Parts: sequence; C-alpha cells; structure tokens
Amino acid sequence: MSRKRNANKNRKKRNWWVLTPLIAILVLFLAVGSYAAYIYFSVKGNIDGQMHESVSAIDSERTQKKLNERDNLNILLLGLDAESSDSGRSDAIMVMTLKPDGDRMQLISIPRDTRTTIIGREDRGEDKINHAYAFGGADMAIETVENFLGIDLDFFVRLNMDGLAELIDELGTITVNNELEFSQSGYDFPIGPVDMDGAKTMSYVRMRKQDPAGDFGRTERQRKVIEAIVNEGATVANATRIVEFTDILGGNMGTNMEFNDMLTLLQHYRNTRRNFETYQVQGSGTMINGVYYYIVDEEEVASVKSMIES
Repeated sequence: MSRKRNANKNRKKRNWWVLTPLIAILVLFLAVGSYAAYIYFSVKGNIDGQMHESVSAIDSERTQKKLNERDNLNILLLGLDAESSDSGRSDAIMVMTLKPDGDRMQLISIPRDTRTTIIGREDRGEDKINHAYAFGGADMAIETVENFLGIDLDFFVRLNMDGLAELIDELGTITVNNELEFSQSGYDFPIGPVDMDGAKTMSYVRMRKQDPAGDFGRTERQRKVIEAIVNEGATVANATRIVEFTDILGGNMGTNMEFNDMLTLLQHYRNTRRNFETYQVQGSGTMINGVYYYIVDEEEVASVKSMIES
C-alpha cells in the first residue's frame, strides 16, 4: 500500500513537470496578447482620435472600393513648414501613388510656385498652387491638385515639418544619399551617404541658397528624406515602436485615413516600397506682375497624369 502511495506521488511530480512548460507558454501568450491589444487600441486611438480629419473633397466610397479591389491609390502629401498645422502654406506638395500589382511606389513633386487655378477661388485668376491650403485648408488643396493633374486623390496627409523632425528622432536616424556638398546651420553634408537626426534633416531639406537648382534641389532632398523614412520605418525593430510614432504624429499630422485603412495598406500595399520612383513636375520660371511663378505646360501635365495612371 505504501509503495502504491509513493508511486502516485511520483506520478504527480512527473505530471507537474510536464505542465510547467505548458503553463509558461500560456502565460507568455497571455502577456504577448495583452501587449498586442495595448498596441492595437493605443494606435487606433491615436489615429482615429487625433490624426483623422474628414474631408468632403474625396469620395470615401470610391476609395474603399479601390482598397477592396487592391487598385492603385493616390495620396496627396502636404508638408507645412509652420508652427501650427492649422494654417500656413504647403511648403511641400507631392502625390504618392501606390501600385501593388508591380510593387511600385511613385512620388511626384509639384513645385510650390506652380501657377494654376485655385478651385474655389476661380474668380481671382490663377495663383501659386501652395496658396490653396492657406486659402481653404485640405479640401481646397485636394481639389486644386486634382484639377491641375486631372486625377482623383484617395487620401491626403498633411504633416507639420517640426513633427517630421520628432519622427526621425524616434526612428533614431535616417540615411540619404546626398548629391550636393554643402554646410548649413553648423552641419556638414558631404557627397554620399549621410546619417541624420531630426534637426540635421530639417537643415538638409530647408537649404536652398547654396543649391544651384534652388527650390527644385530642395524638393529633391525632400523626396530623398521621405524615401529614407519609408525604408527606416518599415524595419521590424521600428515596428515595435508604433505607439510612440503615432503619439508624435498625433499632434503634427492630419489625414482622412482611418485605422482600418492603414491596416489594409499594411496588408496589401507594403511591398510597393520595393521599387521607389521619384519625379518632379517640369516647367519654367517666369515673373508675372512682379511675382515669380512656375509655368507647367499642358503636355507636361498630360505626361505626369499618364505616369500616375500607368
């Protein structure tokens, strides 16, 4: 009888050691699940609660249809170099097109001095395209760019440039391949790969006077920075800090995207960054009534529209 009791005790001990790793795994899954839930609801709250801005200029039903069909998407990017993201002219105007079939991402810059019709202010004649945001916010900027290029926009993103610096600091650094040697605000920018934190990046994109290409060289540097942020932000290590990123962007960014839209982009459009293409709308500068404008002819507009839609 004593021997039987001892056997039962030994069996119970063995059963305990079998259960121990199972319990450990269960606890691990619960911890990971809790952390994942924290990330999910924190990011969703930041995006839907702080960043989201409704606009009337974009047909949300059409956009959702394109998302469901994994069609190409056009996203208007507005960089506002002002202390407040609610006012000021758009310093950078770009159309980013995501093309999932060919895993391509295309970034087209529109020079801010481009002369065009500002939708909603047609009676005042043509003006600089970057004035649209100052006159009528995101809706007017969206309608003006759509009219200028003859395309439909699916999303818009506006970002305060100060917020861009904070985002880069959260990433750590970004690396760009610099093509013009210069010094600015105490920073040196040699030709070749350059590692930059937020403050150095702002100096890099704001330099204009030392660049023979003037504002066009500046726009090219802005495109390089965006490409570097896309590449750095897509790394696994940085993906774990998504809550911190959205905390920063919450006070500096506005978009008509909702959290579920971003999940769809992550799921079906993330590989578009594999082939990153950039282009700047071509034209010529001229003075009209003492004001500098950038004139883009109809042939170039048609060419750019074809690039976006191809």
